[in-house]
Amino acid sequence: MPNLKVNVSYDIQEEHKNWLESMATQYHLPNASKALRILLDYAIAEGDKDAVFTTIRCRHCD
Repeated sequence: MPNLKVNVSYDIQEEHKNWLESMATQYHLPNASKALRILLDYAIAEGDKDAVFTTIRCRHCD
């Protein structure tokens, strides 16, 4: 598959941003964007979509 990256903007919690940055540092990735792409690739290829999207695990919801 060609490497066609697009620039997008999403709103995430500051804690999520900090975690992605720390994962990038810990695993010697170029940046948090790469850490997010790895997570997305994993979810697409190996993730159980029902487990990901039907279990409520929001730590920031009231």
